[in-house]
Amino acid sequence: MNSRLLKSLLLPGAAVLFAAVLILETGFLSISASAVDFYYYGVFSAGVLLSWRFHSSRIFFTLLTLLLTHRALEFFSPSHTLNYGSGRIAFEVLTVLLPLNIVLFSYIRERGFSVPAITPYLGIIFFESVFVALLCRPGAKSSPALFHASFFDHALFRWSTVPEFGLFSFGVAILCITYRFFHLHQPLESGFVWALVAVFLSFQKGGIHAAANAYFASAGLILLSSIIENSYLLAYHDELTSLPGRRAFNTALLRLEAPYTIAVVDIDHFKRFNDTYGHETGDQVLRLVASKLARVSGGGKAFRVGGEEFNILFPGTKIQAALPHLEQLRAEVETSFFYVRESAERRTAPRGADRRAKPRKSPKKAKPSTASLPNMGGALSVTISIGAAEPTPQMDLVLQVIECADKALYRAKQSGRNRVETFQSPRTGRAKRKSA
Repeated sequence: MNSRLLKSLLLPGAAVLFAAVLILETGFLSISASAVDFYYYGVFSAGVLLSWRFHSSRIFFTLLTLLLTHRALEFFSPSHTLNYGSGRIAFEVLTVLLPLNIVLFSYIRERGFSVPAITPYLGIIFFESVFVALLCRPGAKSSPALFHASFFDHALFRWSTVPEFGLFSFGVAILCITYRFFHLHQPLESGFVWALVAVFLSFQKGGIHAAANAYFASAGLILLSSIIENSYLLAYHDELTSLPGRRAFNTALLRLEAPYTIAVVDIDHFKRFNDTYGHETGDQVLRLVASKLARVSGGGKAFRVGGEEFNILFPGTKIQAALPHLEQLRAEVETSFFYVRESAERRTAPRGADRRAKPRKSPKKAKPSTASLPNMGGALSVTISIGAAEPTPQMDLVLQVIECADKALYRAKQSGRNRVETFQSPRTGRAKRKSA
């Protein structure tokens, strides 16, 4: 696991949960019940408003489910005990339903708050509310046997106040959401993981009383912070390539102090990739190049600043020290290749049509030539051109350095592409190797 992925998994959710555990379990701070109530209502009010404002229906429904679950526990245990009667029934049933609901809302596709989009989920919540209310009706003594049955040796679970079926539900939910995080690498998925852990700790505390309330509120705060983290990610990172975007690049420029090197990177013949194979293949090219740029050595940091253009910053590095790393990057991209996933004709063919039949050629538009696109035994390869510059006594402004790096990039393009050039003097690096 790389450091960036680990940071995305742990922050901010794990940090919030660690702070809650530190305060509640060690007595590090003494918190009154009124302070916990203020924390609880403040978090859920802010969370519902922010999730609505940022059109995050997934977080909204999860917060709503958390709030209704906790209210149900308190409502069905008027004596503030969950050891018997309707309070115990609600506890046993909700330890199963709540994790499954969180999994559901973590996996649904974000569709905003239109009536057709939210109606099915409101229906699910309503149905479950009626189900719990029926099980906890006055005079009920116990929940259905499934919710409190022992499948294994009871001694194995003596440490937990959550019934075995509830433990199984939490375990499956945590595995499902963790898998989704490692698949998507998104802050919201990380928030769902740690919110679920916080809810489990609340149930371990009995689901009611001050400490349990604080853990429920912490679950809400984790989800709330994941909205903010996700908004930051969208603002400062490019969604397609996951590299920092132009806004992050402009922010990084403010911290630059000489010496430093700026490199401008451009994908060779990118327009022809798009025109020949379609925009899906163009996106594939962008992701391939971005994955190489993200691992540039020498302390460089890559940014996507628009289209097929990327910038790399080398803070504290002179240009002669940065050049070997840029050359290594150029060579790594040159030796990479990929297969086109799907032809344009296949994507646009109507359903039910014979896709093996040769499509008609349009007389108005000829297919772009692929002669200049690198080819490796049926697979496509891609190359990049790089221009680099550093500040000098006559050129000490960052914008001037970027302009000079652009001029160096233009020279690299004019000199045959697939090469690294500097502004100070043309570099006599290895020339582009023509495809057979």
